[in-house]
Amino acid sequence: MSDSDHRQIGRDSLFVLADLRIDGVEGEQRIRVRNLSAGGLMAETTCKVLRGQLVWVNLRNIGWTEGSVAWVQDSRFGIAFREEIDPLLARAPVQTATNSDTPRFVRPPLAQFDPAELRKI
Repeated sequence: MSDSDHRQIGRDSLFVLADLRIDGVEGEQRIRVRNLSAGGLMAETTCKVLRGQLVWVNLRNIGWTEGSVAWVQDSRFGIAFREEIDPLLARAPVQTATNSDTPRFVRPPLAQFDPAELRKI
C-alpha cells in the first residue's frame, strides 16, 4: 500500500492508556494511544522502539494484540496489527460484574427519595 492508501483506512482519535510488551525487552511499558483503527494504532511513549520490532499491546476490552512497529517519529510511533481488531470495543466502557459482592457505595440506590419528604437537620 502507498501512503495515500493508508489514509483511506478509518481511524478513531482517542486517548487511552495501554500496556506495551516489546520483543526482547523485559517488562511492560505504559503507552498513550492517540488513534486506533482495525489495522493498527498510533501511540506515544518515552520508551525506545525501533521500526520492525515485534510488539504486543494490551487494549482495554480487547486484550493482548500482536503487531509490529511500522514507523517511529520522536516519541510517537505506529503499530500495524497482525490481525484486525474491532476498534469500537476499545472505546466502550470497561465491563464489570454486578453482584451482591459489590460494595454498597458503588451500587445504584435501591429507592429514589423525594427531596420534599426529607427533613432538614
